[in-house]
Amino acid sequence: MTNAPETAAPSHANAPRLVIGSVAVLLLLAALDQTIVSTALPTIVADLGGLDHLSWVVTAYILASTIVAPLYGKLGDLYGRRRMVFLSVALFLLGSTLCGLAQSMNFLIGARAVQGLGGGGLFVLVLSVIGDVVPPRERGKIQGVFAAVFSLSAVLGPLLGGWFVDAFSWHWIFFINLPLGALAVAGFAAGFSATGTRETHKIDWAGAATLTLVLGSLTLVTSLGGRSFGWSSWQALGLIGLCGFSLLAFIAIERRAAEPILPPALFSENVFLYTSIIGFITGASLFGAVTFLPLYLQIAKGISPTVSGLMLVPMTMGIVLTSTLAGQYMGRTGRYRILPMLGTVLIFIGALLLTQVARDTSTLVFSGSIAVLGLGLGCIFPVVTTAVQNAVPREMLGTATAAGVMFRQVGGSLAVAVFGAMFAGRMAMELGGAAVDLGGEIGPQMMETLSPEVQATVAGAVITALHPIYWVVAGLAVLGFGAALMLREIPLANRVVPKGE
Repeated sequence: MTNAPETAAPSHANAPRLVIGSVAVLLLLAALDQTIVSTALPTIVADLGGLDHLSWVVTAYILASTIVAPLYGKLGDLYGRRRMVFLSVALFLLGSTLCGLAQSMNFLIGARAVQGLGGGGLFVLVLSVIGDVVPPRERGKIQGVFAAVFSLSAVLGPLLGGWFVDAFSWHWIFFINLPLGALAVAGFAAGFSATGTRETHKIDWAGAATLTLVLGSLTLVTSLGGRSFGWSSWQALGLIGLCGFSLLAFIAIERRAAEPILPPALFSENVFLYTSIIGFITGASLFGAVTFLPLYLQIAKGISPTVSGLMLVPMTMGIVLTSTLAGQYMGRTGRYRILPMLGTVLIFIGALLLTQVARDTSTLVFSGSIAVLGLGLGCIFPVVTTAVQNAVPREMLGTATAAGVMFRQVGGSLAVAVFGAMFAGRMAMELGGAAVDLGGEIGPQMMETLSPEVQATVAGAVITALHPIYWVVAGLAVLGFGAALMLREIPLANRVVPKGE
């Protein structure tokens, strides 16, 4: 089988801008669809039924997108990112159409999986495409913008989902992707053309299969463990065992593969190794904070879900500010090593501040605390992708970029699972000692049915259960600072390096 590995061949002077704008829209759509359904889930259940399968509407998308991300990275390196972008957009828009047309919960879950098969490719390919059209020194600016887009989607998604449900119907959460996606891919096609010679490649199918099992079982156990089944259940233990066995098999296969999905040689590269560690830690910090801060706001502070989403805006603004400044710094100096050091210090300070939140903490103090955390995250996000793309050979650009995305996603998934178990255990201990039984459920509506005394007890338990989470985040930041100290700095180049150089 012969195929042409494509490289960027912009057809006019404004092609890079057209490509960047187009892929930014695609990234926003893929990121939004991780969170946009959350506020619409009650309405979807009321329409389609299937309450028992509710979590799968979110899990199906995350599972599919996590599994395929490394595959798109490798296939983009082998057969060209232009071709892979078209494939991922086609799957994403097909899945969006099927989601909007869904008349049953099972059909919607299947459609979300199709959508995730495309969305996972967009996450990786968008970041990789920038390496084809923008010199390394300028990539930091673009990656900073993309980091802001990704972070903004975490807050914007639930708000947009609620607005679509109120103004139109939940179906339009998915239908809106069609015109925006079509417009973005048209711009991409116009600005990013293919050139190259035909080469023969051998796909590492065994590596792809075992990596799929590793990521699939890990995503399932972290998404559903402690909720759909207990951590000591046969389902959880079976998935953990499958993950461990598949990981060992994957490592053995990759050492012998002609063109491995995730080349072991990458881990001997200083920049790849330490940015992967830093990316894992920042993913854990971001998802851990975003997941559990609404509990504090809604249960302990009594704020509505919509307002609690708006209360997270200072963290997003912090990410936007420092990711933009970090990109400008890298573009101006060609250096990056100081940024993850500064970022992990700010994450450490922000996490320590969050260990002190209480029921009477003022909005100003809370906003300042999460803004500091956001400032730290923003310093790091643009660095990890830019530094890796600058360090690895052009032939491995997509693979290395995909691996970075994978480690950040895995860090987030594991953090949510571990932090969730910590939170649930501490809550049970606090409420058990106070002889309060909530029937295993906690939420704003439930809190309204409780007496003021019990509300105060539950709020205190939530706060006490959250504090250890942010102590762990602070500890992770210390480890991240250590990784940043070990990171080697390779000055960022001023030009796009062609394949083979």
